[in-house]
Amino acid sequence: MIAAQMIFSKKIAEHSFEEDKVSEKPLRSIAKALSWRVIGTLDTLVVSYVLTGKITLAASIASVDFITKLVLYFFHERAWNKLKWGK
Repeated sequence: MIAAQMIFSKKIAEHSFEEDKVSEKPLRSIAKALSWRVIGTLDTLVVSYVLTGKITLAASIASVDFITKLVLYFFHERAWNKLKWGK
């Protein structure tokens, strides 16, 4: 119920389409990518440790995972921000 109110509420939809279309700045995408990657990397670290039993190997896997997926997520976010669909 609350989610539906947030989606359809006129109070929340005070910005015009033109303002919303460009509201996602690159710095916000970087912050979102970093916060998500911290969560994802912790998951990768735990899973890698459970599978290998070696914390150094698990940390190496998680480190590579952090960098590659951070870059991929940033460009994924920027590409989605350029799409008009769903805005």
